[in-house]
Amino acid sequence: MATFKAWVIDQEEGGQRLAFRDFDESGLMPGDVTVRITHSTLNYKDGLALTGRAPIVRRFPMIPGIDFAGIVETSGHPDYAVGDAVILTGWGVGETHLGAYAEKARVPGDWLVPLPAGLSAEECMAIGTAGFTAMLGLMALDHHGLSPEAGPAVVTGASGGVGSVAVALLARTGWRVVAATGRAAETAYLRGLGAAEIIDRSELSGPARPLARERWAAGIDAVGSTTLANLLAMTRADGAIAACGLVQGMDLPTSVAPFILRGVSLLGINSVTTPRPKRREAWKRLAGSLDGAQLTAMTTRVRLEDVRDLAEEILAGRVRGRVVVEIA
Repeated sequence: MATFKAWVIDQEEGGQRLAFRDFDESGLMPGDVTVRITHSTLNYKDGLALTGRAPIVRRFPMIPGIDFAGIVETSGHPDYAVGDAVILTGWGVGETHLGAYAEKARVPGDWLVPLPAGLSAEECMAIGTAGFTAMLGLMALDHHGLSPEAGPAVVTGASGGVGSVAVALLARTGWRVVAATGRAAETAYLRGLGAAEIIDRSELSGPARPLARERWAAGIDAVGSTTLANLLAMTRADGAIAACGLVQGMDLPTSVAPFILRGVSLLGINSVTTPRPKRREAWKRLAGSLDGAQLTAMTTRVRLEDVRDLAEEILAGRVRGRVVVEIA
């Protein structure tokens, strides 16, 4: 069997060991499609996996990386033929199934999506799980019946991966976007994505009151914990917040007041096991909703061998926008 280059996490006493090394193709896990990976990306969850800061990895050895784009090399799946361009996000890849930070992957074909018309492989990975999640948040707000006429929409973690795409998507669909960030230096960047107002994240970091002054009708939150509690307390009557992240924590120190006194809704976003029809709809909308120049502005590129260097940076909130990992 041939070998290929990959980042591999092995278990060792007291933790895990990460190495960039040759991996034998015979070690790939079961699946009916083998893909030659051309691009991947860096998400917050990838940072956790690479550093071992959270128990993301559930089997060893593990190739991390939860997103990839590439070309089908072999296929036993009726929907895919050799040479097809495909993408994958979620499904436990990089956690329980060998993942994307490698030159090859083997997965069930039902996890794949054909490369969306109008997007390149690099652009799809500039979007990645983060942008896909942002679109699911927007779709949830749409499904809830909210529109820009209801009032502003807030985005937390606005200069991060989910936040950057959420700002751009909401602005392009007509929302007045309030972007919350802890990095004042990113003001020009966020305004370039379409944010109408920038607020400091400290406005949302204190203990949440049961109810506070109504400030927005909708929101996409990638932070969780106290920030999400404050968002809910400040949401207008019959508004909704789509929650998709836990950067600040998994707790939610709030009360029932926003829900029973204002009719506020909390919409949960799960991007990992999204059904195929909804997944394809989201990618179709992404292909038609994102401005190419904005996507370029929010994206940086690194080589596969350099991805470890950014893991701590993304966990510390020092990575702006999206990162594309180029795999030769």
